[in-house]
Amino acid sequence: MLASDVPSPLSRERVAAIAALANLELDDSELDLFARQLAEILAYAEEIQTADTTGVAPTAAVVARHPADRPDVVVPSLDTADALMNAPEATAPFFRVPRVIG
Repeated sequence: MLASDVPSPLSRERVAAIAALANLELDDSELDLFARQLAEILAYAEEIQTADTTGVAPTAAVVARHPADRPDVVVPSLDTADALMNAPEATAPFFRVPRVIG
């Protein structure tokens, strides 16, 4: 389906308002182009809504769980003194690092 075949339900004023929200400055040819393109996107979204999804379970994510995904478990951590033991310059509970911003 070509963008020019889709009747634009979006007025140039509506596209200009959307562009203003996105801080975009569009000229007249861009307003016309984006109105057609947005109309095509909305028409495709309507077409997708007609797909039969009977029997398809709702999906919260498209990526399957990875074995590295695990529930958070609280475990004991290092004592502050042990964590700072090998630090070249430390004043509990902080590490001193070289300045990197001039």
